[in-house]
Amino acid sequence: MDHTHCPGCGAAFPERDGPTHAYMTSSPACWAAFGRLLAQEYLQPRLEGAHRLSVDAYAVQHPGDPADRRAVQSVGLHLARLMVQLETPRPPRQTNSVMLAFANRKHTLIPLHPPSSFSMTIADVTPFAGKSEHAHKVQEWARSAWNDWAAHHDWIRRWARGD
Repeated sequence: MDHTHCPGCGAAFPERDGPTHAYMTSSPACWAAFGRLLAQEYLQPRLEGAHRLSVDAYAVQHPGDPADRRAVQSVGLHLARLMVQLETPRPPRQTNSVMLAFANRKHTLIPLHPPSSFSMTIADVTPFAGKSEHAHKVQEWARSAWNDWAAHHDWIRRWARGD
């Protein structure tokens, strides 16, 4: 079977046809893998804390067109929520409230240049979907996604504070 690399995260997947996200740049196979991961998180309440990390890690690894305002806002908001979850952890509902407050200022986000590659992708996490290692692998993925964007950490921190 032929493999193709996702144009967003760079992960290799078996080639397939199918839908992709409206403004996050991904391959159909990568988008389907993300759907399978999310399905496990919705089915298993114990994975509630991992869910937002999964969404954020995936979003920042599939930044889309910097000329598309939706894509710019997606990257900025998801980087900001990753920062909150990883640097000042709080319960999932509180983290969501922080994200909603950030969304009120999303019009001030700017295009950020993505890293040239990602050290861990959804392809590294999906083999563990729904298994006992799921939450740990998602945490590892989220941390690596945040670290891969290190060049923009200071900007995201200032923006999150409202500076």
